[in-house]
Amino acid sequence: MGTTRVADADVLFSEHRRGVFRYLSRFVGQPDAARDLTQEVFLRVVRSPVPATSIAGRKAWVFTIARNVALNHVRDRGRRPKAVELGELNGAPRPATQELSAALGEALAALGDLDRDVFLLREAAGLTYEEIAAACELSTDAVRSRLHRAREQLRQSLDGTMARQRHDGVKLGGDRLWPKPTT
Repeated sequence: MGTTRVADADVLFSEHRRGVFRYLSRFVGQPDAARDLTQEVFLRVVRSPVPATSIAGRKAWVFTIARNVALNHVRDRGRRPKAVELGELNGAPRPATQELSAALGEALAALGDLDRDVFLLREAAGLTYEEIAAACELSTDAVRSRLHRAREQLRQSLDGTMARQRHDGVKLGGDRLWPKPTT
């Protein structure tokens, strides 16, 4: 393995580790598993020759690996991703943010696999439509369509939870389901 390959992998790791972790955390619903899977993604990046494409092309390549690792993880477990477990509070009502997070986890698990992937790659990882299209082997029009459908399904699924929180005086910070990625 040449030093160029390791240097390229180091750059890709520093640029994309947070986005890959966010994507995998939402995909598998378990932060510990997401940490392990993030390591697996970057081990594969180190072992493979980095494609000589644009920066956006390399980002799409990293997220293609991340998506494949996540799909393999779910397939090997013989189940769909589950909602994020936040623990029981001994029968006490859950704080608003935990209730919304649990509802979001359930709503994401209810999406079709490819719609969920497209949504998470856009919202959790911050990929462009073109990068998502490359990572999922779709056209950009298909990405737009799937993203729109996923957002509509999530809005419908979360409508009741968000209405209860507005009624309880909780500010949701607009329609964003979580903060926009900073990477």
